[in-house]
Amino acid sequence: MSQNILQKILSQHLVSGDLTPGEEIGIKIDQTLTQDATGTMAYLQFESMRIPKVQTELSVSYVDHNTLQDGFENADDHRYLQTVAAKYGILYSRAGNGICHQVHLERFGRPGRTLLGSDSHTPTGGGIGMLAMGAGGLDVAVAMGGGPFYLTCPKVTRIELTGRLQPWVAAKDVILYILELLTTKGNVGTVIEYGGEGVATLTVPERATITNMGAELGVTTSVFPSDEVTRMFLAAQDREGDWVELTADPGAEYDCTLRIDLGELVPRLAKPHSPDNVCPVSDMAGTKVHQVMIGSCTNSSYRDLMVVASLLKGRQVHPEVSVGVAPGSRQVLGMLTQNGALADLVTSGVRILESACGFCIGNGQAPQTNAISIRTNNRNFEGRSGTRSAQVYLASPETAVAAALTGAVTDPRELGLSYPGIRLPERFWIDDSMILTPAANPETIEVYRGPNIGDPPANNPLPEEIRGVVTLKVGDKITTDHIMPAGSRLKYRSNVPKYAGFVFEGVDPTFPERCLSNRDKGIHNIIVGGASYGQGSSREHAALCPMYLGVKAVIAQSLERIHTANLINFGIVPLTFEKEEDYGRIEQGDSIVLPDLRERLKTGQAVTLRNVTKETEIPLYHTLSTRQREIILAGGLLNFTRSAEQS
Repeated sequence: MSQNILQKILSQHLVSGDLTPGEEIGIKIDQTLTQDATGTMAYLQFESMRIPKVQTELSVSYVDHNTLQDGFENADDHRYLQTVAAKYGILYSRAGNGICHQVHLERFGRPGRTLLGSDSHTPTGGGIGMLAMGAGGLDVAVAMGGGPFYLTCPKVTRIELTGRLQPWVAAKDVILYILELLTTKGNVGTVIEYGGEGVATLTVPERATITNMGAELGVTTSVFPSDEVTRMFLAAQDREGDWVELTADPGAEYDCTLRIDLGELVPRLAKPHSPDNVCPVSDMAGTKVHQVMIGSCTNSSYRDLMVVASLLKGRQVHPEVSVGVAPGSRQVLGMLTQNGALADLVTSGVRILESACGFCIGNGQAPQTNAISIRTNNRNFEGRSGTRSAQVYLASPETAVAAALTGAVTDPRELGLSYPGIRLPERFWIDDSMILTPAANPETIEVYRGPNIGDPPANNPLPEEIRGVVTLKVGDKITTDHIMPAGSRLKYRSNVPKYAGFVFEGVDPTFPERCLSNRDKGIHNIIVGGASYGQGSSREHAALCPMYLGVKAVIAQSLERIHTANLINFGIVPLTFEKEEDYGRIEQGDSIVLPDLRERLKTGQAVTLRNVTKETEIPLYHTLSTRQREIILAGGLLNFTRSAEQS
C-alpha cells in the first residue's frame, strides 16, 4: 500500500493505537531537545520519576533563551541544567553555542527519526525529514524516560510546490503566503507534507524556515522529503552517514492538497499583531522603520546571514534605524568570522548580538515607544518585543535589509541591487567543543540547585464537581505569551509560586490575586476563552502556573494542540462550547457549576455547564481519550504516572 512520508515514519514508531486520523496513538520518540526556559521544569519532572538515565537515542539540553544574566536566577538554572545533563546521560549545549533548532539541524537531526522538543518551533527538524514536534516539558520528560508520546493521529495536507523562487523572494515569503491562506486557526490535528518538483530548488535551511514557522499555523508539524539536497547538507556537516532517503510513494493519499507556484510569489510582511496578518511588502512601502532585527530560529542560518552581509557590504545602515544581527549558531558565527562577512556587517553599522533567541522572546533589544520594528523571527504578538506600543512586522532577511538601508518598508526588488547568489559550502566549519558529553561516572555528580529552584507543585485529583466562578473571560487568539509572559519574567520559571504572580499580567494584572483568594476559600477558578485559545509557545507554565493558582477548567470556542495537552498534563479540564454562540451567554464573574464532572468524565458522558448567575445551562464538548480522562481524574500526568508505578 502506498504511504506518504508521515505514514512511513509513524508506522515505524507506532507503540499503540491505529493510524486512523482522529484516533489517539502512542509513538516511540528517538530524540528529545529542551531549551533553558522550559528545560528546567522538564528535568525537575524527569528527576521526580527516579529513572537513572534517559532512555532515548539522543537527548540534548540547550541554553539559548535566558542568556541575559540579570540576577543570579538564570546562571543558577544553567548550572542545574549542566549537572543534570552530566548525571542522566544528556548532551549539554552551552550558552553561546546557538539556538536549539539551528544547532540540532546542523549537528543532530536525522531523516526518518522522531524528535520531541519542549519548544513549539521543534518542527524546524521537518526541514531535514524528521517527524519533529513541540510539546510541554512534562511530555518530553516522559519521553526521556522511555514512555511513548501520545497524540491524535493527524490528517495530512500535501502542499505541492512547483517552479522556483524569483530573486528577492525567500522561503519566509512561502510560509507567510501559506499563513495568509490557512491562517493561525482551524488547523489543529493536521500535518503539512511538502512535495512536488519545487522542493528540489529549496536548500535545507530554506525548508527549515518553512517548517519552523509552520508552528504558527497550529498544525502538529510539517515535513519535507529527505532527498539529494538533504544528503548534500548532511555531507557538508560531516554526517552523510545519518542520511536516508525518505519520500512519499507514488499514489500516496492525502486528506487535502494545495498547489503553490514558487515563481509567482512576491515579498510579504506579517503585520501586527499576528503572523497570519499578511500582505505584500509593496502594500506597506514607504512606512518609516525604527528598528530591524535579523536572526531567531527562523532566519539565522549561514545562507540567510550571508545574504544579509552581501547586501550590506560597502554600505551603511540608515542613520535612524537600529539594526541587530544574531547568528543562529556558533557554527554560523565562526564561518562569518572566517570569510570576512562579519566585518562587512560590523562596518555597515550593524550591532552583532549573541547566538541566542534574544530579541525574539523579548530578552533584550526592546524597540522605542511606538516603534515600527521589522524582524525575521516567527511571532509578532502584542508586547512580545518588550515594548507594548511597538508595531512588529515579520519579514524575510532580504526585506529586512531593504528596510535597514532605506529607513522605510521597501520591496527589496526596488533596491536596484544585484541579488546575491549564495551557495551552501561543501563543508561547514565544525567545532562541537561547546557541546558537553555526559559524565563517565554519573554517580559522582551532585545536581546543583540554586535558591530559585523548587520542586514541581502537586495537584489534587479532580473533585466530584467543579463549583466556582469565571475568574477571567478573554477573546480570540489568546497566546501563551498572554497567559505567561516571556522576556525578563522567564527567569522565575523554576519558581512556580513566584512566576504564577505574572499569569495574564498584560491582560488583567489582578488575576493571580483573585485566583489565590478564591482558591483559599475553596472556590474553583474557571477561564473562558474565544477561538484558538493557547496558540503560540509550548511553555507548559501557561498551564502549570494557572493550576497552582487553583484554575480547574478552561472553556473556549476552540483550543490549540500543545496547550490542550499541557492543560491535561496538569489536571485542568479543557472544554469547548458545543455551539460557538454560547460563548456570549457567560460573563466574567458568573458563578458556575460543572455537576457530576468526575463521574461524567469517568464514564465518557456529555458535560453540562450550569450558569448559576444567569440560571441557564450550556452543553459543553471535549475530545478527551480514555487515557486523557484518567490523567485528569488523577490530577495530572505526574500523579497518573506515580499511581501506575505503584499498581
